[in-house]
Amino acid sequence: MKQLLIEIEDDLAAKLEEVAPGRSRKRSDFVRSAIRKALWDLEESLTAEAYRRTPDSADDAYFDPRVWEAAAPRRSRRPKK
Repeated sequence: MKQLLIEIEDDLAAKLEEVAPGRSRKRSDFVRSAIRKALWDLEESLTAEAYRRTPDSADDAYFDPRVWEAAAPRRSRRPKK
C-alpha cells in the first residue's frame, strides 16, 4: 500500500477529526473511502457526459430473446407436511 502525505485546511482537518479521529484506524479507512467515492463519481460523470455527446440509438442495441435461458422454477419455502 502506498502512503500519501497531503496538506488540508485547518477547518477541514477539524471536521475530519470529529468524524474520524487520527488516533484510530478509522481516519485512514474514511479517507480511502472518500477517495474511492470521488473517483467513482468522476468516472460516472465522464461516462454520462460521453453518452450525452454520443447517445445510443435503437440501431446500436442488439436484442435477441431466443438466446435467453429460461428462468429456473421458483421453489416454495413452505415446509413440507
